[in-house]
Amino acid sequence: MKSKRYAMAIDLNRCIGCDSCAVACKMENEVPVGVWRIWVNRREAGTYPRVRRAVLPVLCNHCENPVCVYVCPVKATYRRKEDGVVVVDPHLCIGCKICMVACPYQMRYLDPVKRVAQKCDFCLHRVQAGLNPACVDACPTGAMYFGDLMDPASPVARLLSERPSQSLKVSYGTNPQVFYVGKDISVLPFEKGGSIYDKREKG
Repeated sequence: MKSKRYAMAIDLNRCIGCDSCAVACKMENEVPVGVWRIWVNRREAGTYPRVRRAVLPVLCNHCENPVCVYVCPVKATYRRKEDGVVVVDPHLCIGCKICMVACPYQMRYLDPVKRVAQKCDFCLHRVQAGLNPACVDACPTGAMYFGDLMDPASPVARLLSERPSQSLKVSYGTNPQVFYVGKDISVLPFEKGGSIYDKREKG
């Protein structure tokens, strides 16, 4: 069977920071209160009176070179060969938090009920049923695109072939599979003391 490479792209020109993605994710995955698999970062940019709000939805980047996989002492975290989705086996996880510390994106949490590491898995149960991740379907402005990068006809592949994209912290060598289009994320004020974002041009 031909392997896939699932990825997500977010159009920041369409994103209005409404948190529909985060709420849908919590409901779909029964995420406990106080922790999140996806959330929307908000910052103010500029100086008064020329001030604007910057929003940036963030989630697990499902890296092709995931640090979290390499550091897990019990191999509970792994990257699926058939589609590239990085997942956590809750039956193996011992809740040591090493993966949480190692993740450059700080996109993991310790489930306060199950006491195991958890994170976004692209709603794998939905994807395997032929559906989009819950966040994609819940977005009222159509800002989120999901699909197989190996399929040129998929929504995410089409978008990335037409527009320049950027990813978070590509200089870390993780090769993240979440992409942003529409705005230059390298100038968004989400990290004081210097940018953590690196530009990835189309193609």
